Amino acid sequence: MKFLVVGSTGLIGSYVAKTLSKHGTVIGVSRTTQIPVDVKDPASIKAMYEKVGKVDAVASCIGKVAFKPVAELTYEDYLTGFKDKALGQVELVRAGINFLNDNGSFTLMTGVLARDPIPSGSVAALANGAIESFTLAAAIDLPRGLRINTVSPNVLVEATSYHASFPGYHQVGAQSVADAYVKSILGKQTGQIYKLD
Repeated sequence: MKFLVVGSTGLIGSYVAKTLSKHGTVIGVSRTTQIPVDVKDPASIKAMYEKVGKVDAVASCIGKVAFKPVAELTYEDYLTGFKDKALGQVELVRAGINFLNDNGSFTLMTGVLARDPIPSGSVAALANGAIESFTLAAAIDLPRGLRINTVSPNVLVEATSYHASFPGYHQVGAQSVADAYVKSILGKQTGQIYKLD
């Protein structure tokens, strides 16, 4: 099998790429890899797919958003975060349909803030909620047996710089998140939000 991991140089992406490599060939892409991609730019996503070619699964491990109180957030903060984490992942699906082999899968990423917000987390909550709704809708609409799921973890054990912002939240390990991607990709379910609380 051939897997495309978008965001492979990040914390979650590196775990996902390493774990998927036990099951097939992994092509890892990010803003800084040999095949670069900027998910805020549809032309960049298209160029990435054209260089990578056909794959059996796309694993998205991306999403950069601003963390500020609502009163301090600008329209541009919301727009930039939504373009990166929400529309970027939607475009990975939209542009990727013709590059995914029959019965292949997309696995997107959200997070706990879709359902359990923290102060200064409204941009992340907005993007996460949008992707989770998109996952449910796209699952009933994709052609050729294609599947789509989303992995939605709590704050990561390894993401120590975020711990102070998530007091009392159950932390999950990055390997557990990577295992959820494997479940999504190698399993048969579609339209699922795998919540790792």
